[in-house]
Amino acid sequence: MKKTMMLLLTIVLAMVISACAGDKSSTIEVKQSAKEMADQMVEKVEQPAQMELSAEEFRNLYNIDPDKLEDYSVRVPMMNVKTNEIAILKVKDAKDVAEVEAAAKQRAENVMKQFEQYLPDQYENAKNYKLITKGNYVLLVISDSADELIKVYDSFFEQK
Repeated sequence: MKKTMMLLLTIVLAMVISACAGDKSSTIEVKQSAKEMADQMVEKVEQPAQMELSAEEFRNLYNIDPDKLEDYSVRVPMMNVKTNEIAILKVKDAKDVAEVEAAAKQRAENVMKQFEQYLPDQYENAKNYKLITKGNYVLLVISDSADELIKVYDSFFEQK
């Protein structure tokens, strides 16, 4: 009888733990698309004029196969005198998150190299890039307002 009760208690406890673990993953999903998130970020935190990358431009600059992403939005400066960039990348498969992070980091390093001898203030801006991962979402921000942009981004993930 004691063994049966212990077994039953263990099963119930395992179910409760797994149910709680399942709740945590649901907080990673957001209702907005990557483009809507980027729109809100630049609406709330002013940035220099930016343009959205096409799929081909994205592939060339980030060296990421767009098929590995469920959704993405990348904003780059319209003129090559600024380094401000925002990339929101939602990875389809969790096993590819590290690869996407590495590609985003490489993109930031490429921007740094591009401005190293060109515009010192923009080189400093690029050196202070932020790379954040939340679940299957990867965010790259190059901006002198990175902390404010990240606060807006984080608000998309707050549990309601």
